[in-house]
Amino acid sequence: MFKPTGFTLLKNATVYAPEKLGLRHILICGSHIAYMGETLPALSDNLDVNVIDLDGRSVLPGFIDAHTHVTGGGGEAGFSTRVPPVPLSHFTRAGVTSVIGLLGTDDVTRNTQGVVAQIYALREEGISAWCYTGGYHLPPTTLTGSVKSDIVFIDPIVAVGELAISDHRSSQPTLNELLKVASEAHVARLMTGKAGVVHLHLGDGERGLELVRQAIAGSELPARTFNPTHVNRRKALFEEACQLTKLGSWVDVTAFETGDVGYEPAEALARYIEQGFDNQKLTISSDGGGCLPCFDKTGRITKMDFASSVEMTKVFFELLAGTFTIEEILPCFTSNVADLMLLNRKGRLSTQHDADLVVLDKENKHIEHVMALGQFHMFEKQLVKKGTFED
Repeated sequence: MFKPTGFTLLKNATVYAPEKLGLRHILICGSHIAYMGETLPALSDNLDVNVIDLDGRSVLPGFIDAHTHVTGGGGEAGFSTRVPPVPLSHFTRAGVTSVIGLLGTDDVTRNTQGVVAQIYALREEGISAWCYTGGYHLPPTTLTGSVKSDIVFIDPIVAVGELAISDHRSSQPTLNELLKVASEAHVARLMTGKAGVVHLHLGDGERGLELVRQAIAGSELPARTFNPTHVNRRKALFEEACQLTKLGSWVDVTAFETGDVGYEPAEALARYIEQGFDNQKLTISSDGGGCLPCFDKTGRITKMDFASSVEMTKVFFELLAGTFTIEEILPCFTSNVADLMLLNRKGRLSTQHDADLVVLDKENKHIEHVMALGQFHMFEKQLVKKGTFED
Protein backbone atom coordinates (compact mmCIF):
# COMPACT_ATOMS: atom_id res chain seq x y z
CA MET A 1 0.00 0.00 0.00
CA PHE A 2 1.22 3.51 -0.71
CA LYS A 3 1.87 6.13 1.94
CA PRO A 4 0.73 9.66 1.11
CA THR A 5 3.75 12.01 1.03
CA GLY A 6 4.87 15.03 -0.95
CA PHE A 7 7.19 12.91 -3.10
CA THR A 8 6.41 9.78 -5.12
CA LEU A 9 8.90 7.83 -7.20
CA LEU A 10 7.44 5.49 -9.81
CA LYS A 11 10.19 3.08 -10.82
CA ASN A 12 10.33 0.98 -13.99
CA ALA A 13 7.34 2.49 -15.78
CA THR A 14 6.74 1.83 -19.49
CA VAL A 15 5.82 5.39 -20.43
CA TYR A 16 3.43 6.49 -23.16
CA ALA A 17 3.65 10.26 -23.28
CA PRO A 18 1.47 9.61 -25.46
CA GLU A 19 4.27 8.41 -27.79
CA LYS A 20 6.02 5.30 -26.47
CA LEU A 21 9.19 6.26 -24.59
CA GLY A 22 10.02 2.87 -23.11
CA LEU A 23 11.19 2.24 -19.54
CA ARG A 24 11.43 5.38 -17.41
CA HIS A 25 11.49 6.45 -13.76
CA ILE A 26 9.10 9.24 -12.74
CA LEU A 27 9.59 11.49 -9.73
CA ILE A 28 6.50 13.39 -8.64
CA CYS A 29 6.85 16.41 -6.38
CA GLY A 30 3.59 17.84 -5.11
CA SER A 31 1.22 18.12 -8.06
CA HIS A 32 3.71 17.95 -10.93
CA ILE A 33 6.28 15.70 -12.56
CA ALA A 34 9.71 16.87 -11.35
CA TYR A 35 11.78 14.30 -13.25
CA MET A 36 11.29 11.59 -15.85
CA GLY A 37 14.29 9.69 -17.20
CA GLU A 38 16.09 6.43 -17.83
CA THR A 39 18.25 6.65 -14.70
CA LEU A 40 17.01 6.73 -11.13
CA PRO A 41 17.26 10.22 -9.63
CA ALA A 42 19.60 10.71 -6.68
CA LEU A 43 17.46 11.61 -3.68
CA SER A 44 18.45 12.72 -0.23
CA ASP A 45 17.82 10.29 2.61
CA ASN A 46 16.15 13.19 4.41
CA LEU A 47 13.27 13.15 1.91
CA ASP A 48 10.22 11.06 2.75
CA VAL A 49 9.64 9.46 -0.65
CA ASN A 50 6.88 7.02 -1.51
CA VAL A 51 8.64 4.51 -3.82
CA ILE A 52 6.53 2.24 -6.06
CA ASP A 53 8.06 -0.28 -8.44
CA LEU A 54 5.69 -0.64 -11.41
CA ASP A 55 7.67 -3.56 -12.85
CA GLY A 56 7.18 -2.44 -16.46
CA ARG A 57 3.50 -1.54 -16.26
CA SER A 58 2.20 0.97 -18.82
CA VAL A 59 1.85 4.55 -17.58
CA LEU A 60 -0.34 6.96 -19.56
CA PRO A 61 -1.39 10.59 -19.18
CA GLY A 62 -4.68 10.96 -17.34
CA PHE A 63 -7.67 10.96 -19.70
CA ILE A 64 -9.41 14.27 -20.43
CA ASP A 65 -13.20 14.14 -20.74
CA ALA A 66 -14.10 17.39 -22.48
CA HIS A 67 -17.86 16.84 -22.61
CA THR A 68 -19.39 16.12 -19.21
CA HIS A 69 -22.68 17.19 -17.68
CA VAL A 70 -21.18 17.73 -14.25
CA THR A 71 -24.44 19.05 -12.77
CA GLY A 72 -26.40 16.28 -14.48
CA GLY A 73 -28.28 16.43 -17.76
CA GLY A 74 -31.75 15.41 -18.77
CA GLY A 75 -35.11 16.94 -17.96
CA GLU A 76 -36.52 16.37 -21.44
CA ALA A 77 -39.35 14.18 -20.14
CA GLY A 78 -40.24 16.10 -16.98
CA PHE A 79 -38.53 17.16 -13.79
CA SER A 80 -38.14 13.58 -12.57
CA THR A 81 -35.82 12.85 -15.50
CA ARG A 82 -33.17 15.37 -14.38
CA VAL A 83 -29.94 13.43 -13.86
CA PRO A 84 -28.18 14.20 -10.54
CA PRO A 85 -24.65 15.71 -10.41
CA VAL A 86 -21.79 13.38 -11.30
CA PRO A 87 -19.75 12.15 -8.29
CA LEU A 88 -15.96 12.43 -8.30
CA SER A 89 -15.28 8.69 -8.52
CA HIS A 90 -17.34 8.34 -11.70
CA PHE A 91 -14.52 10.23 -13.37
CA THR A 92 -11.47 8.87 -11.57
CA ARG A 93 -12.38 5.20 -11.76
CA ALA A 94 -12.47 5.71 -15.54
CA GLY A 95 -8.96 7.18 -15.54
CA VAL A 96 -10.33 10.68 -16.14
CA THR A 97 -8.29 13.27 -14.28
CA SER A 98 -9.47 16.40 -16.14
CA VAL A 99 -13.04 17.31 -17.06
CA ILE A 100 -14.81 20.10 -18.91
CA GLY A 101 -18.41 20.57 -17.83
CA LEU A 102 -21.37 21.94 -19.73
CA LEU A 103 -25.10 22.42 -19.98
CA GLY A 104 -27.28 20.61 -22.49
CA THR A 105 -30.98 20.73 -23.31
CA ASP A 106 -31.93 22.09 -19.90
CA ASP A 107 -30.41 25.54 -19.69
CA VAL A 108 -33.49 26.84 -17.85
CA THR A 109 -33.58 24.99 -14.50
CA ARG A 110 -29.79 24.65 -14.70
CA ASN A 111 -27.46 27.54 -15.41
CA THR A 112 -23.84 28.58 -15.84
CA GLN A 113 -23.58 29.55 -12.17
CA GLY A 114 -24.40 25.97 -11.16
CA VAL A 115 -21.86 24.52 -13.58
CA VAL A 116 -19.11 26.85 -12.34
CA ALA A 117 -19.92 25.94 -8.73
CA GLN A 118 -19.68 22.22 -9.52
CA ILE A 119 -16.36 22.79 -11.30
CA TYR A 120 -14.98 24.45 -8.19
CA ALA A 121 -16.28 21.51 -6.13
CA LEU A 122 -14.45 18.99 -8.34
CA ARG A 123 -11.29 21.07 -8.05
CA GLU A 124 -11.59 21.00 -4.25
CA GLU A 125 -12.01 17.21 -4.43
CA GLY A 126 -8.73 16.86 -6.28
CA ILE A 127 -9.12 16.77 -10.07
CA SER A 128 -8.68 19.43 -12.73
CA ALA A 129 -11.88 20.95 -14.06
CA TRP A 130 -13.10 23.68 -16.39
CA CYS A 131 -16.39 24.44 -18.14
CA TYR A 132 -18.20 25.99 -21.07
CA THR A 133 -20.64 28.85 -20.85
CA GLY A 134 -24.02 28.63 -22.60
CA GLY A 135 -25.98 25.53 -23.50
CA TYR A 136 -28.17 24.20 -26.30
CA HIS A 137 -29.96 27.45 -27.01
CA LEU A 138 -29.58 31.06 -28.11
CA PRO A 139 -29.30 33.55 -26.60
CA PRO A 140 -26.79 31.61 -24.48
CA THR A 141 -27.20 31.41 -20.75
CA THR A 142 -24.22 33.24 -19.30
CA LEU A 143 -22.95 34.45 -15.95
CA THR A 144 -21.81 37.97 -16.84
CA GLY A 145 -24.15 38.74 -19.72
CA SER A 146 -22.01 37.70 -22.68
CA VAL A 147 -19.98 34.75 -23.92
CA LYS A 148 -16.91 36.94 -24.35
CA SER A 149 -16.89 38.38 -20.84
CA ASP A 150 -17.64 34.97 -19.28
CA ILE A 151 -14.52 33.53 -20.88
CA VAL A 152 -12.43 36.62 -20.14
CA PHE A 153 -13.39 37.12 -16.49
CA ILE A 154 -14.45 33.71 -15.10
CA ASP A 155 -11.40 31.51 -14.51
CA PRO A 156 -12.93 28.03 -15.15
CA ILE A 157 -14.88 29.10 -18.27
CA VAL A 158 -12.78 28.35 -21.35
CA ALA A 159 -15.27 28.17 -24.26
CA VAL A 160 -18.96 28.12 -25.20
CA GLY A 161 -21.21 25.10 -25.69
CA GLU A 162 -22.81 22.74 -26.24
CA LEU A 163 -24.73 24.85 -28.75
CA ALA A 164 -27.20 22.60 -30.59
CA ILE A 165 -27.57 22.49 -34.36
CA SER A 166 -29.34 20.04 -36.70
CA ASP A 167 -31.57 19.01 -33.79
CA HIS A 168 -35.28 19.51 -33.13
CA ARG A 169 -34.39 20.58 -29.56
CA SER A 170 -32.11 23.42 -30.73
CA SER A 171 -33.11 27.08 -31.09
CA GLN A 172 -32.55 26.66 -34.84
CA PRO A 173 -29.67 29.17 -35.02
CA THR A 174 -29.09 31.05 -38.25
CA LEU A 175 -25.69 31.48 -39.85
CA ASN A 176 -25.40 35.04 -38.55
CA GLU A 177 -26.32 33.98 -35.02
CA LEU A 178 -23.71 31.21 -35.06
CA LEU A 179 -21.06 33.59 -36.38
CA LYS A 180 -21.81 36.16 -33.67
CA VAL A 181 -21.30 33.59 -30.91
CA ALA A 182 -18.19 32.21 -32.60
CA SER A 183 -16.66 35.68 -32.99
CA GLU A 184 -17.12 36.39 -29.28
CA ALA A 185 -15.47 33.08 -28.38
CA HIS A 186 -12.60 33.68 -30.80
CA VAL A 187 -11.86 37.19 -29.52
CA ALA A 188 -11.98 35.90 -25.94
CA ARG A 189 -9.39 33.30 -26.94
CA LEU A 190 -7.10 36.02 -28.26
CA MET A 191 -7.50 38.01 -25.05
CA THR A 192 -6.96 35.15 -22.61
CA GLY A 193 -5.16 32.22 -24.24
CA LYS A 194 -8.12 30.00 -23.38
CA ALA A 195 -9.65 27.58 -25.91
CA GLY A 196 -12.37 29.92 -27.21
CA VAL A 197 -14.10 27.22 -29.26
CA VAL A 198 -17.80 26.78 -30.00
CA HIS A 199 -18.55 23.23 -28.92
CA LEU A 200 -21.43 22.17 -31.16
CA HIS A 201 -23.98 19.49 -30.32
CA LEU A 202 -24.95 17.70 -33.53
CA GLY A 203 -28.39 16.16 -33.64
CA ASP A 204 -29.95 13.68 -36.05
CA GLY A 205 -31.03 16.34 -38.55
CA GLU A 206 -30.28 15.84 -42.22
CA ARG A 207 -28.60 19.25 -42.44
CA GLY A 208 -25.65 17.81 -40.55
CA LEU A 209 -22.63 20.14 -40.64
CA GLU A 210 -23.90 22.38 -43.46
CA LEU A 211 -24.12 25.40 -41.14
CA VAL A 212 -20.54 24.89 -39.97
CA ARG A 213 -19.21 24.68 -43.52
CA GLN A 214 -21.03 27.90 -44.35
CA ALA A 215 -19.57 29.59 -41.27
CA ILE A 216 -16.01 28.60 -42.16
CA ALA A 217 -16.39 29.54 -45.83
CA GLY A 218 -18.22 32.80 -45.15
CA SER A 219 -16.07 34.33 -42.40
CA GLU A 220 -12.49 35.03 -41.37
CA LEU A 221 -12.80 32.89 -38.24
CA PRO A 222 -10.33 29.99 -38.01
CA ALA A 223 -11.89 26.58 -38.54
CA ARG A 224 -10.61 25.39 -35.12
CA THR A 225 -13.24 27.69 -33.57
CA PHE A 226 -15.96 25.21 -34.57
CA ASN A 227 -15.82 21.94 -32.64
CA PRO A 228 -18.68 19.51 -33.43
CA THR A 229 -19.44 16.59 -31.12
CA HIS A 230 -21.63 13.46 -31.37
CA VAL A 231 -20.40 13.15 -34.96
CA ASN A 232 -20.65 9.35 -34.95
CA ARG A 233 -24.40 9.33 -34.33
CA ARG A 234 -25.09 9.05 -38.10
CA LYS A 235 -22.79 7.49 -40.68
CA ALA A 236 -23.22 10.32 -43.18
CA LEU A 237 -22.55 12.88 -40.43
CA PHE A 238 -19.34 11.10 -39.48
CA GLU A 239 -18.07 11.19 -43.05
CA GLU A 240 -18.87 14.92 -43.16
CA ALA A 241 -16.95 15.42 -39.92
CA CYS A 242 -13.89 13.60 -41.23
CA GLN A 243 -13.78 15.96 -44.20
CA LEU A 244 -14.20 18.96 -41.89
CA THR A 245 -10.84 18.17 -40.26
CA LYS A 246 -9.19 18.94 -43.60
CA LEU A 247 -10.31 22.54 -43.10
CA GLY A 248 -8.75 22.68 -39.62
CA SER A 249 -11.55 21.73 -37.22
CA TRP A 250 -11.21 19.19 -34.43
CA VAL A 251 -14.15 16.73 -34.25
CA ASP A 252 -15.37 14.72 -31.29
CA VAL A 253 -16.73 11.17 -31.14
CA THR A 254 -19.11 10.32 -28.30
CA ALA A 255 -18.92 7.05 -26.41
CA PHE A 256 -22.56 6.09 -26.81
CA GLU A 257 -24.37 3.35 -28.69
CA THR A 258 -25.64 4.42 -32.09
CA GLY A 259 -27.39 1.34 -33.46
CA ASP A 260 -27.42 0.78 -37.20
CA VAL A 261 -27.72 4.48 -38.09
CA GLY A 262 -24.27 5.48 -36.83
CA TYR A 263 -20.82 4.17 -36.01
CA GLU A 264 -20.12 2.75 -32.57
CA PRO A 265 -17.33 4.81 -30.98
CA ALA A 266 -14.56 2.23 -31.36
CA GLU A 267 -15.54 1.69 -34.98
CA ALA A 268 -15.58 5.44 -35.61
CA LEU A 269 -12.07 5.94 -34.21
CA ALA A 270 -10.80 2.95 -36.17
CA ARG A 271 -12.31 4.20 -39.44
CA TYR A 272 -10.85 7.67 -38.93
CA ILE A 273 -7.35 6.37 -38.25
CA GLU A 274 -7.40 3.75 -41.00
CA GLN A 275 -8.58 6.31 -43.60
CA GLY A 276 -5.56 8.48 -42.85
CA PHE A 277 -7.23 11.65 -41.58
CA ASP A 278 -5.27 14.03 -39.34
CA ASN A 279 -4.55 12.02 -36.17
CA GLN A 280 -4.24 15.22 -34.13
CA LYS A 281 -7.79 16.44 -34.80
CA LEU A 282 -9.92 13.61 -33.44
CA THR A 283 -11.07 13.40 -29.81
CA ILE A 284 -13.47 11.26 -27.82
CA SER A 285 -15.67 12.23 -24.88
CA SER A 286 -18.26 10.47 -22.77
CA ASP A 287 -21.25 12.83 -22.49
CA GLY A 288 -20.95 11.73 -18.85
CA GLY A 289 -23.94 12.64 -16.70
CA GLY A 290 -25.86 13.50 -19.84
CA CYS A 291 -29.22 12.07 -20.66
CA LEU A 292 -29.38 9.66 -23.60
CA PRO A 293 -32.98 9.85 -24.82
CA CYS A 294 -34.30 7.94 -27.82
CA PHE A 295 -37.00 9.68 -29.89
CA ASP A 296 -39.55 8.41 -32.38
CA LYS A 297 -40.33 10.26 -35.63
CA THR A 298 -42.70 12.64 -33.85
CA GLY A 299 -40.10 13.70 -31.31
CA ARG A 300 -41.62 11.66 -28.47
CA ILE A 301 -39.16 10.00 -26.07
CA THR A 302 -39.33 6.21 -26.24
CA LYS A 303 -36.62 5.40 -23.66
CA MET A 304 -33.98 7.16 -21.59
CA ASP A 305 -30.56 6.44 -20.11
CA PHE A 306 -27.59 8.50 -18.94
CA ALA A 307 -23.92 8.37 -19.83
CA SER A 308 -20.77 7.78 -17.80
CA SER A 309 -17.07 8.49 -18.35
CA VAL A 310 -16.33 4.79 -17.96
CA GLU A 311 -17.90 4.20 -21.38
CA MET A 312 -15.13 6.27 -22.93
CA THR A 313 -12.53 4.14 -21.17
CA LYS A 314 -14.21 0.96 -22.39
CA VAL A 315 -13.66 2.21 -25.94
CA PHE A 316 -9.94 2.57 -25.21
CA PHE A 317 -9.66 -1.04 -24.06
CA GLU A 318 -11.86 -2.28 -26.91
CA LEU A 319 -9.50 -0.71 -29.45
CA LEU A 320 -6.48 -2.00 -27.55
CA ALA A 321 -7.87 -5.54 -27.64
CA GLY A 322 -8.00 -5.29 -31.43
CA THR A 323 -5.18 -4.34 -33.76
CA PHE A 324 -4.29 -0.91 -32.38
CA THR A 325 -1.34 -0.03 -30.16
CA ILE A 326 -1.55 2.28 -27.16
CA GLU A 327 0.35 5.07 -28.90
CA GLU A 328 -1.99 4.98 -31.92
CA ILE A 329 -5.18 5.60 -29.96
CA LEU A 330 -4.03 7.40 -26.81
CA PRO A 331 -3.85 10.94 -28.31
CA CYS A 332 -7.64 10.92 -28.87
CA PHE A 333 -8.08 10.59 -25.10
CA THR A 334 -5.26 12.90 -24.01
CA SER A 335 -2.98 15.14 -26.08
CA ASN A 336 -5.46 15.94 -28.86
CA VAL A 337 -7.96 17.18 -26.28
CA ALA A 338 -5.30 19.19 -24.48
CA ASP A 339 -4.20 20.81 -27.76
CA LEU A 340 -7.74 21.79 -28.72
CA MET A 341 -8.62 23.14 -25.27
CA LEU A 342 -5.18 24.76 -24.77
CA LEU A 343 -4.56 22.87 -21.54
CA ASN A 344 -0.81 23.29 -21.61
CA ARG A 345 0.07 21.12 -18.60
CA LYS A 346 -2.31 18.30 -19.50
CA GLY A 347 -2.49 15.40 -21.93
CA ARG A 348 1.20 14.51 -21.89
CA LEU A 349 3.77 13.03 -19.54
CA SER A 350 6.72 15.38 -19.33
CA THR A 351 8.76 17.26 -16.76
CA GLN A 352 6.81 20.18 -15.24
CA HIS A 353 3.50 18.82 -16.53
CA ASP A 354 0.81 18.02 -13.99
CA ALA A 355 1.14 14.59 -12.39
CA ASP A 356 -2.04 13.13 -13.89
CA LEU A 357 -1.34 9.45 -14.53
CA VAL A 358 -3.12 6.23 -15.39
CA VAL A 359 -1.28 2.97 -14.70
CA LEU A 360 -2.53 -0.17 -16.44
CA ASP A 361 -2.21 -3.70 -15.11
CA LYS A 362 0.43 -6.10 -16.48
CA GLU A 363 -1.90 -7.32 -19.25
CA ASN A 364 -3.00 -3.79 -20.31
CA LYS A 365 -6.61 -4.83 -19.79
CA HIS A 366 -7.64 -2.79 -16.75
CA ILE A 367 -6.73 0.36 -14.86
CA GLU A 368 -4.67 -0.38 -11.76
CA HIS A 369 -3.77 3.07 -10.41
CA VAL A 370 -5.05 6.60 -11.07
CA MET A 371 -3.22 9.71 -9.91
CA ALA A 372 -4.55 13.26 -10.24
CA LEU A 373 -2.35 16.23 -9.42
CA GLY A 374 0.11 13.99 -7.62
CA GLN A 375 -2.45 12.24 -5.41
CA PHE A 376 -3.71 8.69 -5.87
CA HIS A 377 -7.45 8.36 -6.34
CA MET A 378 -7.27 4.68 -7.24
CA PHE A 379 -4.58 2.29 -6.07
CA GLU A 380 -4.40 -1.43 -6.87
CA LYS A 381 -7.83 -1.17 -8.54
CA GLN A 382 -9.43 0.19 -5.35
CA LEU A 383 -10.80 3.69 -4.88
CA VAL A 384 -8.80 5.42 -2.16
CA LYS A 385 -10.36 8.85 -2.57
CA LYS A 386 -14.03 9.67 -3.03
CA GLY A 387 -16.18 12.74 -3.37
CA THR A 388 -17.54 14.59 -0.35
CA PHE A 389 -20.95 12.89 -0.39
CA GLU A 390 -19.93 9.49 -1.71
CA ASP A 391 -20.31 6.47 0.56
